[in-house]
This record gives sequence, structure tokens and C-alpha cells, in this order.
Amino acid sequence: MSNQERGARLSSSFGEQTVTQTEREQLIRSVFKRVAPRYDLMNDMMSMGIHRLWKWRFCREILQQQQAPQKNENRLTIDLAGGTADIALGLQRDHGDVMVVDPSHEMMQVGQQRADGSIQFIGGSGEAIPLADNSVDVLTISFGIRNSTDLSATLDEIYRVLKPGGRFYCLEFSTPKFWLRAAYNLWSRLVIPRLGAMVSGNPDAYTYLIESIRKFPDQHEMVKHIEQSGMERCSFTNLSFGIACIHRANKPT
Repeated sequence: MSNQERGARLSSSFGEQTVTQTEREQLIRSVFKRVAPRYDLMNDMMSMGIHRLWKWRFCREILQQQQAPQKNENRLTIDLAGGTADIALGLQRDHGDVMVVDPSHEMMQVGQQRADGSIQFIGGSGEAIPLADNSVDVLTISFGIRNSTDLSATLDEIYRVLKPGGRFYCLEFSTPKFWLRAAYNLWSRLVIPRLGAMVSGNPDAYTYLIESIRKFPDQHEMVKHIEQSGMERCSFTNLSFGIACIHRANKPT
């Protein structure tokens, strides 16, 4: 299948449901397989480097809200869909054991080179997290939840693996303020796919990534999805006027 044909199928999977869930999963994985070696470089170009500030803000909040583990306390933090390990490495300081769960082996290879053996990596998707019930203290996901094939199933799985009182943090693209949307949409549709073609040779992959952002629930809709999973104390904070957003919630004690 050519890149153009693959890109057309990726786009169609967000409109009329012309592909099955399994096919959509395979198509999404093909995107990350192809862009993994230059994923962070492309993110720098797409966001003009601002994604690094967002991730720093995300990690800082998590570290500030969680006390350092007590002596002999086993605390587990999972970074879901965190293959390149930038979030996991940012949380490693004084935060107990940090583990990455990601469905893309190619993305995890990038993270394993960075982590140099300091972080454990496990293959697994958000729709079927390979962990026991009530086993995770903190679960984070950064720019990954919109790529799940079933958002509700992923949130249900997050709820399942969190311990009672466990914390959920999500950093994701969202809906900008109304006065910024026209310029942002123009940048997304015209500039980013061309950057993708120039840097990675995969314009269709970045067309998909932008389409996934456009179709993702806005801030208030996302809160409703999180609440429907059973989590409570749901809130969000906009970053860069809503281009990105941090959502947070607790599993009830």
C-alpha cells in the first residue's frame, strides 16, 4: 500500500467508519513505526519547541502533588503510550518505580536508548493494559490517549489498574480559544503535513496526527468521558490558550 493510500485510509477512519477497529489499530501503529526515529524532532518543529515546556509543566505538577515514597514503600508510576520515555525520565526523580507501557516497539526502542536501563518497558495498549487490578499509584499519558481505538475502554482500563485513591494525569492537545482557532487550524492543515514530508518523508502520517487532534473531544467533553469511567475530582488546566490541556482525576478511595 502506498503512503497516499495509507493516509487516505487513516483519514477515513476518523470520518465514516470504513475500517474495523483492528484495521484502525494497525494503521495507527504503522504511523508510529514510520515516524519513531524523528518523532521528537517533528514535535519540536510542529510546536516550535513548546511541547517541551508543556511536558515540563506536566511533570512538575505531578512531582509537586506526590510526596516522595517513604522508606520500604513500593510506589508504581505508569506512563502509558510513553514509548520515547521523555515523561518517564522526567518523573523518575524521587518518584518510586516508573514504567512505560506502549504498543509501539519502535517508539520504545527510542526510549530504551535514552533510559539506558533505568526504566522498564512493557508492550501493551491502553485498551488492554497488561497490569493487575488496583496495582498502580499514578498513571500518566502524554499525547497518546487520542490514538486509542476506544477512548472509553482506555479510561475504563486506567480506572481498573489504579489503586483506590490513585491519580490519573493526561496531557493532550485540545481545543484552543475561539480567537486562536482559525490561525491554529490553518497552521495544522497547511504547514504541519509539509513539515512531516520534509523531515520524515511521511506527510500522510502527520495528516493523520492532525486529524486525530481535530476529532478529539474538547476540554469539557473529556471531563465527561473521565467521569463516566468512575473517576472523581476531575479538572483541567489549559496550556497555551487551550492548544494543549492537562486533565487530572482520582480513583475513589
